[in-house]
Amino acid sequence: MKRRPVCILLSALLCLSLSGCGKKAPPAASSARVPDSSAAVSAPQVPETPPEPSGVNPLTGEPMEEAHENDRPAAVMLNDLKAAQPQLGISQADLIYEVPAEGGITRMLAVYQSLDGVGNLGSIRSARPYYLELALGHQAFFVHAGGSPEAYRDIAAWDVENLDGVNGGSDAKIFWRDPVRRKNAGYEHSMLTSGEKVLGYLESSGWELTRRGEDAPGQTFIEDGTPAGGTPAERIQVKYSYYKTAAFTYDAGTGRYLASQYGGPYVDGNSGEQVSAVNVLVLKTSIAVIPGDTAGRLRVSLTGGEGTFFCGGRSVPIRWSKSGRSAPITYALADGSPLTLGRGNSYICILSARNGSVTVS
Repeated sequence: MKRRPVCILLSALLCLSLSGCGKKAPPAASSARVPDSSAAVSAPQVPETPPEPSGVNPLTGEPMEEAHENDRPAAVMLNDLKAAQPQLGISQADLIYEVPAEGGITRMLAVYQSLDGVGNLGSIRSARPYYLELALGHQAFFVHAGGSPEAYRDIAAWDVENLDGVNGGSDAKIFWRDPVRRKNAGYEHSMLTSGEKVLGYLESSGWELTRRGEDAPGQTFIEDGTPAGGTPAERIQVKYSYYKTAAFTYDAGTGRYLASQYGGPYVDGNSGEQVSAVNVLVLKTSIAVIPGDTAGRLRVSLTGGEGTFFCGGRSVPIRWSKSGRSAPITYALADGSPLTLGRGNSYICILSARNGSVTVS
């Protein structure tokens, strides 16, 4: 009986406590401004995509500024000796021709529809008649440093518009010797020029800068040039000689063949970028030492022959021909129909049908 008043007191205190927890304070006034539903809501700004150039690069089939699609390209002689690596500007070429020279070595003829933004080029080496013929097939200005006696004879006889870093006149001023290469690689591997200097000289040369329309190249391109019914070709090895073998590995992610040489990636010294190509063409021909030439210089036939076309990780046999000194090389499938290339740059390997070899896997 004595504990009852205590229980009653505890019950009363509990009721008061519960009543206090259940009481809600009025909501605080919000300082946020309620948007006016009648006001116009501006759309997010989307960056404008630059319009695609309306012209077409005749060497690659890719878009380019219309003002430059009919320009005459530049063909640049590049040294490929191991001691002269890395080459400069090679990864930006639209076409790369690799052809044997004397002593088992090869040189590159890099062809550019436009030299805008290419940067330094080199190292520049000397001319041979067959490189001249390849350049003439594109109506290209020929950039070189010296040449064989036969090449100088043909430059004069064929009226080749050329820029010579060794025996040139005012054009020689656009070339220079790189001191680091001169010290580490040797004098003969040190000559450079640049896209800017070549363009500057051409603009003041008085030469015709526009390609003749009636001789325009007729190569056709499509977005995916993978040959129908072709055989798998993930890796290509092109052996030119005991000294030089080029290798190409297909990268499905980019749709390009990545080039290697001298046991490692073939890298552009300007950018560090590995040289690559959408199209690889291997052309076999007759190559022989010029009788009586004590330096072992070569005579390379460019009239035509058999070859292989690689694109999209597959390959097909082709035929190729060049109808004249100033005509472009044309390509055909085995049935005689014209070959269509993939849209993009091309790497063309020209090697001896007798001594060269191609291994595909």
